[in-house]
Amino acid sequence: MNTTAHAAPTPAAASQRAGCLIFVAALVAFATFDAGSKYMISRYPPTFLNLMRYTAVALVGALWLLRAWRGRARGAQAGLAAQAHGGAPVPARAGAAGPRPTGLLVVRGLLLCAVATCYMTALIWMPLSEATAIYFTAPLIMVALSPWLLRERVRALQWLAVAVGFGGMLLVVRPGGDLPWIGTALMAAAAICYALFQLATRRLAGQTPGYVQFASTTAICWVGAALPAPFFPLAATPGAGELLALLALGLCSGIAQVLLIVAFQRVAASTLAPLNYLQVPMAVAYSTFLFNRPPDLEAAAGIVLICGAGLFLALNRRA
Repeated sequence: MNTTAHAAPTPAAASQRAGCLIFVAALVAFATFDAGSKYMISRYPPTFLNLMRYTAVALVGALWLLRAWRGRARGAQAGLAAQAHGGAPVPARAGAAGPRPTGLLVVRGLLLCAVATCYMTALIWMPLSEATAIYFTAPLIMVALSPWLLRERVRALQWLAVAVGFGGMLLVVRPGGDLPWIGTALMAAAAICYALFQLATRRLAGQTPGYVQFASTTAICWVGAALPAPFFPLAATPGAGELLALLALGLCSGIAQVLLIVAFQRVAASTLAPLNYLQVPMAVAYSTFLFNRPPDLEAAAGIVLICGAGLFLALNRRA
């Protein structure tokens, strides 16, 4: 008698499932960081919050660099041992040797610095849900800019999705509505800079190791937060508990970035792209239940349009 056994998941399938879960965990960490920043922005200036954030992120980056250097040292020792015993030299890992810094690497760091500054400052005036929705027009902006900056062809349906997404942003913003224009402008600037940041990241893909991009970007963002910090003095010195909370928020952001890189090592970017939009309902939930600021009906409709357009573009690229 023939019996049908349930096939065990292949290692590739298990790795992909783990990668998707790691990616979702990164999104939860990012949404938590945004909500914590929205809470702290009423007590501390954006420059101080960004400085604390990138101080904590720098600790994560330093640990990553240390691990990478140890890995390279072990690889070099293994190669020397193999040669000493007459064996073939151990090939160097791809991307193990960090290239010289390039202008594009610096531009990438400056763009993320601008994103952090504009985003954090906009939270002074913007509700979290609407702010996140505007920020998530960045993939639409990236598609709109790619024909000119990457020489990529954009099809008619993709242009239609971009138009629908921007229509959704107009529903969220509603010129003449309740959202403050300065917060809206800053969040739109953050979205544009983040789209350019993503395009720069794509140009650097395969040319610069991930830990080099992480370390250089963190250093630039830290300096970008530290330079203006003396011009925005604190109204009150944070106590030990709040200082630890601020560092924990920064670690949350740094760990989220590392989790993203780990997820992308396991799963194709085209597969993970649609999951990005899970962060928007997370932001809506935080805004509604933590800050008692749910989006109104028009803003909710705009959020749906932005997410729908972004999902269409992500799934279309995946196909």
